[in-house]
Amino acid sequence: MEALITLFNQFLAYMNSGGFVMWPLFILVFALWYGLGYRYHTIQRGTQKSVRVLIRKFASGKREAARGFIDSAVVDGLEILNTTKDTKFLRKLLDDKFFDYLKELNRYKKLVRTIVVVAPLIGLLGTVIGMIETFNSLASMSLFSQSGGIAGGISQALFTTQLGLVVAVPGLVIGRLLDKKAANMETDLEQIKDILCSEGNLDEI
Repeated sequence: MEALITLFNQFLAYMNSGGFVMWPLFILVFALWYGLGYRYHTIQRGTQKSVRVLIRKFASGKREAARGFIDSAVVDGLEILNTTKDTKFLRKLLDDKFFDYLKELNRYKKLVRTIVVVAPLIGLLGTVIGMIETFNSLASMSLFSQSGGIAGGISQALFTTQLGLVVAVPGLVIGRLLDKKAANMETDLEQIKDILCSEGNLDEI
């Protein structure tokens, strides 16, 4: 229990050392990783087999349980194909159904990108505020009465930039990887629609 209290006090000391800007950055950390975690959990393709193979297996009944995002899309696409007698509206029905899949793929995408851009700027703002306070203290000579002198004041001012970069860099790298994976799955969704519309007879797939 004492170790937790000590750790919590150290955390508070670190957060207070950078000024009020540290707390918005800390909130952005949670928002960023929630968005990344949600996207990572959602963007699971399932099997690595090609779309055509998946359609053939689900259509023939060799595979019944959907294991991932693309599997579920194939199941829904086949259900629409089996229940739609008028093939003229098949593409429209597939577009409407898969629109929900596209929304799910891109959920929190803008949030992650926004945080990656905003976090370093907020950190820089905190640093500027800290530098201003440091030079004001220097002008009044009050800074020399504090431990660390000018170097200590500048070090504290840079805490916000440090935290801003800690937030942004992992978000940028992981976010790009997830965006690339989502783009590949959008291509898979288009392939599912093309195959089902061009080869409406399941026996020919």
